[in-house]
Amino acid sequence: MLDAALIQHCADPSLKPAIVEQFVSAAGANDPLAVTVKSGGRLILVPKAALPDEAMAIVRQYVGQAVVRVGLTQYPAGVGVKDAADLKSDLVDPCENLRKGTAMFAKVLRIVAKWYGNPKSDDVFPQIFDDAVYAWKSGEFEGVSVFQADNPGKGVTIDNMLPADQGKASVDIPPAAANTESVEKGESVGSAEMRIDLSRIGGQ
Repeated sequence: MLDAALIQHCADPSLKPAIVEQFVSAAGANDPLAVTVKSGGRLILVPKAALPDEAMAIVRQYVGQAVVRVGLTQYPAGVGVKDAADLKSDLVDPCENLRKGTAMFAKVLRIVAKWYGNPKSDDVFPQIFDDAVYAWKSGEFEGVSVFQADNPGKGVTIDNMLPADQGKASVDIPPAAANTESVEKGESVGSAEMRIDLSRIGGQ
């Protein structure tokens, strides 16, 4: 389980801590130096890094040739980077990795919610979460490359983070099971109440 202080100081504020924990549990890694490399859908065995420099050496070796995921959130290394030499070592820093990863996952979550048509039904969020996790792992959702796609805006807000003057009511969503095939680790979506406002996702 992630340290609560780490989540508070580093995770994207639009995601409720319970959802951050679920995301990392379902799609991330326990080791901040974890590097996963896949090519053609096959896992490539790489040495286990003991130091940040070792982890970054592995990342730089494979970026551009394979799909490389790194750190607590298994962040897609190389996204938005043209040269492996431009990769920064903050990818393996727990706080920075969590910051980058949760911000990117929040965007993926919004993309999925937008595709669903901004639903208000209480029981829809678990499926949105499942699909967002699947999209995070695969890099795609309904033919869209989610990491390169535009952010549809911050209209999907977990934990009622919209400014008060927006006057948008939230929808309380109780904990629900997320045992679908898209979530490989089969965790429950939320041991605590989750609230989400999907009404403003609209356009760009």
